[in-house]
Amino acid sequence: MSQFESFRASSLYCNKCAKAMPVRESLLLVLPDREIYDYLCTGCSSSVGRREINAGEIMMARREMVSRRPARSLSRPVF
Repeated sequence: MSQFESFRASSLYCNKCAKAMPVRESLLLVLPDREIYDYLCTGCSSSVGRREINAGEIMMARREMVSRRPARSLSRPVF
């Protein structure tokens, strides 16, 4: 089940707000073998979690994005 290999949080518990809050993901650090993302509370901007993606997952995600792109149309572009 490839759909469950990578999760992204939409809300996490925030200690400052004392409840589950929506979060935004920001890139914290790029290393040769992985990327580290930080989850920030949208209410108070405090850090509530982290996510690490290794190099293999990054390459697989990029390959999927390329394969999902719609094929280019040979017709004239519409403005």
